Amino acid sequence: MGAVTGPAAPALPRRDRDPGLQPERTRLAWRRTTLTATVVAVLAGKSALHDGPDATALTACALCCGVWLCFLAVAHRRIRTLSEDTPPAVLTPRHAATAAFCAIALALCAAALVL
Repeated sequence: MGAVTGPAAPALPRRDRDPGLQPERTRLAWRRTTLTATVVAVLAGKSALHDGPDATALTACALCCGVWLCFLAVAHRRIRTLSEDTPPAVLTPRHAATAAFCAIALALCAAALVL
């Protein structure tokens, strides 16, 4: 006796992928994250310089500003890519790692503000 199989599912016609508003939502998420990083960098700089400018405070402030500028460059590049009419390119691993490193560094600055 042969195996009984059910009716085959009808093949769906292949359509090109319609991204809809996904690039717009992603672009807005990058902007929100950039705004948050800006606030953290400003507050970290203000906190570092609260007791007066000394070598340690200036170094911490410069480090926060450097991390913020690095994140801003990655975010601006990604926002610009998402704004184009062509489908956006995949985020490269190098840029993703840079953005993740900057976000973690700014989170550590925020944690230092709280403590």
